[in-house]
Amino acid sequence: MATLTVRNLDDDVVRALRIRAAEHGRSAEAEHREILRQVLTASLEPSPRKAAAERLAEFRRRMAGRGSATAAELLKESRMGRAGDLAGESDSQ
Repeated sequence: MATLTVRNLDDDVVRALRIRAAEHGRSAEAEHREILRQVLTASLEPSPRKAAAERLAEFRRRMAGRGSATAAELLKESRMGRAGDLAGESDSQ
């Protein structure tokens, strides 16, 4: 394993690192390693947003052609129903 020394850090950065380490129950050095690991391996893993978009795209592919109404169609139907309800209320008064 290699050793990495980081010099000339602002006191605020060191303080934030120590606080974060304490919140996670780790030493500042262990927290520093974890931060580096997360940041540097994040490019190897899909981001949560990208993973969600991929799952949604797959869901849309699986549901294609099933004949379900689109969101626009459902909204139009809902608005027409409410308009009818309002028209019915004014007739009864």
